[in-house]
Amino acid sequence: MKRYLLALGVASIAALPSAAFAQNGALTGAATGAVGGAVVGGPVGAAVGGVVGAVAGGIADDDRPRFRTYVEERHVRPYKYDGDVVVGTNLPESGIEYYEVPPEYKVKGYRYTVVNNRTVLVDPRTHRVVEVIN
Repeated sequence: MKRYLLALGVASIAALPSAAFAQNGALTGAATGAVGGAVVGGPVGAAVGGVVGAVAGGIADDDRPRFRTYVEERHVRPYKYDGDVVVGTNLPESGIEYYEVPPEYKVKGYRYTVVNNRTVLVDPRTHRVVEVIN
């Protein structure tokens, strides 16, 4: 059973297309979940984390333009970050404002902010960027 789960975990990670790192919706969630799961539970954790992450996902591709407009209309003060703003970047706990994502975007458990003029979704527990919207 362990070998089967190990093979499943490795296959799940290998099957993620490179588009998963292009930061869109469920693919980003799957990649982020797989990485987080691997850290905590090894290959089996990666497989489980990938599935959970895909379910959690981010802003759906169809909703991105509307979400960008939503954020722009709120005049969120951008945070200046010295470095690349990519999935996995850990942002500081203080000096940056994190905002609730409205329910109509179907994103649970994440907050958004603007970093270097790019809207990002952030895990509020870790302050890690889980999706770059633009």
